[in-house]
Amino acid sequence: MPLVSRVLDPERVRTFAAYAAAGGGDGLTAARELGPEATIEVLEAAGLRGRGGAGFPTGTKWRTVAGYTSPTLPATVVVNGAEGEPGCFKDRELLVRNPYRVLEGALIAAGAVGADEVIVAVKSSFTEQIAALRGAIADFIEAGWTEGVAIDIVAGPNEYLFGEETGLLEVVDGRPPFPRVAPPYRHGAEEVGDGRISAAHVAMAGEGGAPPTLANNVETMANVALILAYGADWFREYGTPDSPGTIVCTITGSTQRSGVGEVPMGTTLREVITEIGGGAARGAHILAVLPGVSNTFIPDAKLNTPLTYEAMRAAGSGLGAGGFIVFDERDDLVAVAQGVARFLAVESCGQCTPCKQDGLAIARLLSKFCESNATDADADELASRIDTVANEARCNLATQQQLVTGSLLALFPGYLARHLETSPERAPAVTPVLIAPLRVVAGDESELEESYASKQPDWTHDRIDSGASPAERLADFPEVGGTLE
Repeated sequence: MPLVSRVLDPERVRTFAAYAAAGGGDGLTAARELGPEATIEVLEAAGLRGRGGAGFPTGTKWRTVAGYTSPTLPATVVVNGAEGEPGCFKDRELLVRNPYRVLEGALIAAGAVGADEVIVAVKSSFTEQIAALRGAIADFIEAGWTEGVAIDIVAGPNEYLFGEETGLLEVVDGRPPFPRVAPPYRHGAEEVGDGRISAAHVAMAGEGGAPPTLANNVETMANVALILAYGADWFREYGTPDSPGTIVCTITGSTQRSGVGEVPMGTTLREVITEIGGGAARGAHILAVLPGVSNTFIPDAKLNTPLTYEAMRAAGSGLGAGGFIVFDERDDLVAVAQGVARFLAVESCGQCTPCKQDGLAIARLLSKFCESNATDADADELASRIDTVANEARCNLATQQQLVTGSLLALFPGYLARHLETSPERAPAVTPVLIAPLRVVAGDESELEESYASKQPDWTHDRIDSGASPAERLADFPEVGGTLE
């Protein structure tokens, strides 16, 4: 199936005039004429699901936030642009190609939930995206589109947990990206009380507390603008009844090229790899695909799975944020799993001890397998650590450890067995694969953030790790983020 172009413009929309001439603003106008309740009803009818990874129904989320209004302060809308999922580059591409559509969707959201502020949260390293947003914000203000809604940019840290919704809200309020305990829609971006309290003790929104905050992904907001402009039926022309619309995917790894493209939901993963990535690298055969580091390996036998939330779940994995890293038979999946385990263990904040300590142990044990000197006892410990790593976890990171490393044991047990020191056909040692966020996808090429190779579990790049978790180093994070606009 060929690529489509709904939210991902073929070329950059460089001026406000060009955006308006192509129908930009029609969704905002429609939403303001409809009012908050009818706007939410349109989203519910469209069936849009969050494109940040969880796939939660957008209309349901908006209705929930609107139902928890505070009597003292208005709500806030936060656009999650803190993209850090390995293998994913679609949010940055959307922000560069058309920041106007993302901001229009956010203004529609502000009207629907009674917010007086929109905050676009991105990593401070996203300089090109920040520049595009600054220009678009200035254009919207000059055109009078904001109607009393302030639009700000918050530049946050490079940590993976900045992209986790509750960790993102922590950064917006000036704290480190340490995930919160309670549902994010019950928390405000503005805190009432001590601004330095830890994530574990943030007051619930509601009477006497902070106002609720609506947080949605960049791609979700871009879809909102189009749905309000063209209607729910138009949105459902692509996709399936339960997973309507399109999805923007990133393809990297052992393919003929890297790229970002938009496809109808329901397109098979194999088709997406072919259309965006040109298929398997020449002379190779795809062995497995990783949907970022959030879900299990997808073996070649399941590449004909349609890209829908329900089909990917039925296949034993997940759709995630649409970033797919492809591996072929020349790749050793033990080395890949070690790269994933190390990335997640390092990026763990340490608020939950099993997540950090068991995660580091999983990475260490997989390193022994990569060296081909692991023992049966190491294999037993690896299975045990995978079982306990997610105990009492307050966010999904530890579960991701279980899913990815657990799927290696379940789907590709032979890869581990051949690295045992007692194996009669012991495989040679392999170098762990660097799993890290993408720094750039340009043309047919992609580059990783190589700095992650030297990042320590304490989130420094010191030669020797301090042994303290980032949560234990809370005093070292006096203020993070920062409003740019």
